[in-house]
Amino acid sequence: MARTLEQERAAIEEEARKLEERRQKLEDREREQAIQTVEKAGLLKLDSKRLAQLLARIRTLGIDEVEKRLIA
Repeated sequence: MARTLEQERAAIEEEARKLEERRQKLEDREREQAIQTVEKAGLLKLDSKRLAQLLARIRTLGIDEVEKRLIA
């Protein structure tokens, strides 16, 4: 019976490892999609200093405030 429990534990650990790999791949795809969205918006064409300033301002205001101001 101990062998069966060890096998079950090993199978669970393997499933957990595979699940973590899937999560990481999903995060990578989401990140790539976000980068493509930023690129399509033309933000990656900005020089690095200007982009850094824009992102700093967004961080200062917060996403909700930036969205509210853009909608207004």
